[in-house]
Amino acid sequence: MERDNMVKSVSRALDIITLVSLKKGGLGVTEISKQMDINKSSVYRILSTLVLYGYIEQDEETGRYKLGYKFLEVSSKLLESIDLRAEAKPYLQELEDETNEVVHLVVYDQGEVVYIEKLDGNETLRMHSKVGKRAPMHCTSVGKAILSYLPSNAVMEILERKGMPMHTNKTITNKEDFLQELMEVKQKGYALDLEENEHGITCIAVPIFDHLGKVIAAISISGPTIRMTSERLELLKPRMQQIGLQISARLGYKAP
Repeated sequence: MERDNMVKSVSRALDIITLVSLKKGGLGVTEISKQMDINKSSVYRILSTLVLYGYIEQDEETGRYKLGYKFLEVSSKLLESIDLRAEAKPYLQELEDETNEVVHLVVYDQGEVVYIEKLDGNETLRMHSKVGKRAPMHCTSVGKAILSYLPSNAVMEILERKGMPMHTNKTITNKEDFLQELMEVKQKGYALDLEENEHGITCIAVPIFDHLGKVIAAISISGPTIRMTSERLELLKPRMQQIGLQISARLGYKAP
């Protein structure tokens, strides 16, 4: 929308909200008036209206204005309404279009990953995965991407309860070796499955974080090892990390 078509009072109110949000201790009417080049009476009327609706509150001691708790109520409703699958889908589609490989979105549940979205790409590839199916965490790239950001006691509990059964001759079954790999995954920001879950299939995954910075999901690209070469994986790493952060940002995550 062109600025000329905006309702001026609404535009000013939003600008004031943004300005106030940047100052932890709040701002006074005079400060806002000077910074926005608006007369003080107009600023006061807008602030009074925002105070009435709870979006701005005035400190009784200093007289300064700061954000009101109404924003917490509104933001909590927004967070509750966010649909991970819907938010992630456009980005998953980008990866599918760019790579022509299988793209997965999984969530963590009771010590396993659950596939909630799968895009098949344009290349022929038969995989065991399908939406709704569960998979182990220790031998999948998505599982490792999630485990690497879980508390150590939670990781140990999962490994003790689920075990580390061998799926292929490349599955990591030694706990110490696996924990070392998780440390490397967290340091690098991505995880690999080098034919550890299915013969001939290589995958790369990155974690997804929510508004609290908690890992809740992961996305991956899977393809035959003959196509998923080390050179191609190197090219995919930065793109995967970028997409992971973009999806996380849609969930309210703020990167440190």
